[in-house]
Amino acid sequence: MKVAIVKYNAGNIYSVAYALKRLGINPIITADPAELRAADKVIFPGVGEALTTMQHLRETGLDKVIRDLKQPVLGICLGMQLMCASSEEGNTPCLGIFDTTVKRFIPQRHEDKVPHMGWNTLTDVKSGLFSDQLANKFVYFVHSYYVPVNEHTVATTDYILPFSAAMQKDNFFATQFHPEKSGTVGELILQNFINL
Repeated sequence: MKVAIVKYNAGNIYSVAYALKRLGINPIITADPAELRAADKVIFPGVGEALTTMQHLRETGLDKVIRDLKQPVLGICLGMQLMCASSEEGNTPCLGIFDTTVKRFIPQRHEDKVPHMGWNTLTDVKSGLFSDQLANKFVYFVHSYYVPVNEHTVATTDYILPFSAAMQKDNFFATQFHPEKSGTVGELILQNFINL
């Protein structure tokens, strides 16, 4: 099993690699298009800012490489947001895998803090990576932007408003939360992805 993690100018790559190693997978961390295409599974993690990250992906040609991958691909946090059509963060055109726009959280009440940071539950869980046993389980979030619930949403979380905690379209899977920081629940999701 060859698992590749996309190497680019966004943080969090090594915590994903450590989480995979705990599952017995020794991933490669690469920006090489040939290595990404040859992998059995690809993980597209990310912590950072949409505009500069998309500029980097375009300059290196990784935007087209990621869009054209045929094997299972898992986007995490910023990775999920960059898979959308566009983001309000810097009015950024993104990869366009999911035809939806990433929006900024607007606090509605005094206690609404942005970024949304900490543990929250998964609801409306559909099949696939996010089996029924994950319903109402806690996972870890850190984000100021969110993807509205849409036709590709396969799990929802409520913070200020309901939003997409996870999405799927064809071979592309994505989580707004960090499975690599979500304890046994996150491990189960990563294992489900490896087992696809």
